Amino acid sequence: MPDPTLPGPASLILASTSAYRRMLLERLHLPFDVQSPHTDETVMPGERPRDVSLRLALAKARAVAATRPAAVVIGSDQTASLDGVRTLGKPGSHERACAQLREVSGRTLTFHSALAVVCRDTGFEQADVIDTRVRFRELSDAAIEHYLRLEPAYDCAGSAKAEGLGIALMASFESSDPTAIVGLPLIALTGMLLAAGLDVLAAPR
Repeated sequence: MPDPTLPGPASLILASTSAYRRMLLERLHLPFDVQSPHTDETVMPGERPRDVSLRLALAKARAVAATRPAAVVIGSDQTASLDGVRTLGKPGSHERACAQLREVSGRTLTFHSALAVVCRDTGFEQADVIDTRVRFRELSDAAIEHYLRLEPAYDCAGSAKAEGLGIALMASFESSDPTAIVGLPLIALTGMLLAAGLDVLAAPR
């Protein structure tokens, strides 16, 4: 007898425990589950930031799809880079966040937001990276301290939350998808879901 606590065979799963990605996916008004992919996110020697995000997005989706082969699984990862080479990760502390913001002051930081959709049973797999170029304002130490006191963005690559007060740190940004910078490119995602057989606008609610 089927376990009524388990989702159905055509379920949608977000392979992430990120609250930001979960909130973005909720915009599509689709029922979905959240499952941690338990993926090793160690960067390989010489690996470029854009390649890191693509590899990890696929790894996360594949890891969860291996346990739920009938489900459509969404994996995502984001890295940030200066000059396309040097990776800026999540600072994890106030001191590192201050150092990151001083470094990007007046400069352009590129956020690489990778997305992967996998369904093991059907053999479906698509992945892409959406880049967002963010030019930061000239930031004084006082402005950086004030920002981080109000919004301690220690879990965000680049130390700024574009969906929050962090937008005040930015002079401009360029991207084909406005949601990419938050971590889950919804324009690309709706296209991938459609290719996987899930029409967001036609799906039953």
